Amino acid sequence: MLRYFGFSVFLTVAALVTAVVFGGPAALLAVAVLGVLEVCLSFDNAVVNAKVLRRMSPLWRKLFLYVGIFIAVFGMRLLLPIVLVAITAQLSIPEVWDLALTDQQAYGENVESAAEAIYTFGGIFLLMIFLNFLFDEEREIHWLTWLERPLAKAGKLPYLGVIIALAVIYVGSQMADDDKYATVLVSGIAGLFTYLLIGGINEMLEAPEMDDEDDVTATGGTASSGAGAGGTATKAVAGAGLAAFLYLEVLDASFSFDGVIGAFAISSDIFIIALGLGIGAFWVRSLTIYMVDKGTLDEYRYLEHGAMWAIGFLAAIMILELRFHISEYVTGLTGLLFIIAAVISSVLATRKERAEVPARTEQERDEVTVGR
Repeated sequence: MLRYFGFSVFLTVAALVTAVVFGGPAALLAVAVLGVLEVCLSFDNAVVNAKVLRRMSPLWRKLFLYVGIFIAVFGMRLLLPIVLVAITAQLSIPEVWDLALTDQQAYGENVESAAEAIYTFGGIFLLMIFLNFLFDEEREIHWLTWLERPLAKAGKLPYLGVIIALAVIYVGSQMADDDKYATVLVSGIAGLFTYLLIGGINEMLEAPEMDDEDDVTATGGTASSGAGAGGTATKAVAGAGLAAFLYLEVLDASFSFDGVIGAFAISSDIFIIALGLGIGAFWVRSLTIYMVDKGTLDEYRYLEHGAMWAIGFLAAIMILELRFHISEYVTGLTGLLFIIAAVISSVLATRKERAEVPARTEQERDEVTVGR
């Protein structure tokens, strides 16, 4: 376990010690609460990350783990809110940075004033992930069978997910205040465009499957043709890895939005927020790598389903936040409940299958005996 979580444990201890030294017991408590909150909010993020990451090459996995964590902690949790405040408040980035250091209350208010744009962008991006999962006709395993199978069949209707997303954007714009109407529309369209763009790039760069006639070893083709095919495949794999990396980073940003805004209810100090949310981000990365290496998604067949339903719930919450305030604890605990329910369902289904195997074997043995 230390191989996967040792570094996260070390950074957690270091962050807590730093908080005590510079902020005292109050800072220690704030960092600890923020770290736990981020893990609760992003556990389903780790499950989805693992699904994507297990299809990536070892190189891209390492890039996601090391380069991606730098982007997640400093980019998404520290710099992104500053950029969003600069855009919405029409201030320069140095001015916003100075505001964050000298007047943290005013900075927090500016972050909250950008909430409509943040929630709509992240909510629509996550909603598209959820809808793409629900409307997947090729998915063989269903958890909530009575609901998931009919929805999978509904996926035959072209662009159904896009139609639903556009409808949600319009409803969200009607829920928001009058002066935020255009902000919600633009942010929602941006979230939808980002999802479609990354998905399109991923499909375009995905490595093509090799036919038998393209396999040099099998056909005895020339070395030059094999080298050309190998080079094309290598470029395709690299391109697909880049597209998946970008997808994971945008996904991580969408999950972090809720935590970043909610963090100001606990502390207005951007460094305390960065420490707390950074701890959570590292633990999510560790959980992701652990699930990939241990084959957790294969062992717990419904775990991905639980994560996707948690994502759908989070997307709905982010859109509802345009009108209503919903506690981040409710969001995090509900997501965990989906994950726990999926794990329990997976264990029960596995036990049922194992119990049925001896029964079938004994029945087949009896049939053979009777036949003799």
